[in-house]
Amino acid sequence: MIRSRFLAGAALAAAATLSLTACATDAEPTAAGGVDAATATSLADFGTLADLEAAAKAEGALNVIALPRDWANYGEIIDLFAERYPEITITEASPDASSAEEIQAAENLAGQDTAPDVFDLGLAVALTSTDYFAPYKVERWDDIPDALKEESGLFVGDYGGYMAVGYDPDAVPAPESLEDLLGEEYRGKVAINGDPTQAGAAFAAVGMATVQNGGDLDDFQAGIDFFEELNAAGNFVKIDPTPATVASGETPVVFDWDYLNNGYAAELDGQRNWEVVVFDGTGYAGYYNQAINKDAPNPAAARLWMEFLYSPEVQNLWLKGGARPVLEQAMVEAGEIDEELYAALPEAPADTVVPTAEQSDAAATLLGERWATAVQ
Repeated sequence: MIRSRFLAGAALAAAATLSLTACATDAEPTAAGGVDAATATSLADFGTLADLEAAAKAEGALNVIALPRDWANYGEIIDLFAERYPEITITEASPDASSAEEIQAAENLAGQDTAPDVFDLGLAVALTSTDYFAPYKVERWDDIPDALKEESGLFVGDYGGYMAVGYDPDAVPAPESLEDLLGEEYRGKVAINGDPTQAGAAFAAVGMATVQNGGDLDDFQAGIDFFEELNAAGNFVKIDPTPATVASGETPVVFDWDYLNNGYAAELDGQRNWEVVVFDGTGYAGYYNQAINKDAPNPAAARLWMEFLYSPEVQNLWLKGGARPVLEQAMVEAGEIDEELYAALPEAPADTVVPTAEQSDAAATLLGERWATAVQ
């Protein structure tokens, strides 16, 4: 999973602020079912969900990108969409691509019927890529916390979790703090999920290291310093973790989202022991964001996919994958949450941080300037 992709309550919503100015789309309108789907900004533009479904079926295709099937239960979610809409052929491109590579694909394939219709992005990339997005507000828009959605609908948080450390207890002692990972026992064994200048999970790993290493989200230098020290000690291994690298023992310690690390444990049950820890102290949380390509070759199908993802049924499927759905609080209040799955979530840290848009921008700039040198 090269691709590096929460709602612990009001603390998370208060921690993030997305207040971007709406960007106009210059996509050519695409007629579908009598509606210019490419310019539709809500379900009301189509009329009803049935009307949107008809328009999407008329297009007959949906192009998704960078959605690993073992990522937060995406496989089951994609299969459910295919089962519900057999008239729509889903093309799953580059499942291991990073968030930055999704945007590059949209640029490279602009005007072609193979271009991505939708994106799933880390916040840092979403913030710098709004020129590629078409504004759209799903039917459950009002149930999404304001702090987790761009105000005009250009992108919106969907699922997330806490940055955690997964480890093989048969290969290393259980780490109890960030500092433990600098020890001799971890030589050549600690990996992160991707490049933090491109991939959301790797970006978050540096963010978590920042707040666990005496810094704060206004300046990621403390996190960069930790990984520089980890690299100098010979403990940082530059291998993107996958279930295969965990199973083979190449990456016995992995910084990744808690739901992905828990996914390793489930997938490798019987092959490899795998434990997951969220360190005491400040927890680092984050959401992945959905957006529609303004040049989507299948604009109605793209909007149907968005409505599908923000339905209670699919929000519960994120929960099944160990991730925290963005509609969590609204679904609890409405009695729509899967109580058994919800109860199985680990307790959230008492102190949680989420970077704001401004902090993410500053961190991305700093990482672009200093990351490669720190870990070369």
